[in-house]
Amino acid sequence: MELLSPEFGLMFWMLLALIVCCGIIPVVFALISILKNDFKDSITKLMWVLVVIFLGLIGAILYFAIGRNQTIKNN
Repeated sequence: MELLSPEFGLMFWMLLALIVCCGIIPVVFALISILKNDFKDSITKLMWVLVVIFLGLIGAILYFAIGRNQTIKNN
């Protein structure tokens, strides 16, 4: 019955909030970065938006690792 104790409930909700925040925040930052930057063509921008939306955290990590190199640098 330890699983139903108030302490466990509080820890469960805190852990759930931490997991959700760690999963949503990178996705939001990736989408903002994609929408703010220019790419070589519009298909690439659309592709990265779809990758981040459908793959979530993994898509955001892929964008920051690979996709940022595909943006056009404005000097």
